Amino acid sequence: MLKAKITRVGNSAGVVLPKEALARLKVKKGDTLFLVETPSGYELTPYDAAFQAQMEAADEGLRDYRNALRELAK
Repeated sequence: MLKAKITRVGNSAGVVLPKEALARLKVKKGDTLFLVETPSGYELTPYDAAFQAQMEAADEGLRDYRNALRELAK
């Protein structure tokens, strides 16, 4: 188990993550993380679930209209 410390950042609070946690999340200083509420608590993730849902919808649309898009590209 890793510890994270809450510290004051201006008028807000920030969490300092250990190097091991940053490595496992595959993030670096300046990257954006998302705090997602789950039934078992909160999850910290570098992946935006809303963006992922949009990309899946786009993929579905591209599959549905593949032939039409191919003809338009000519």
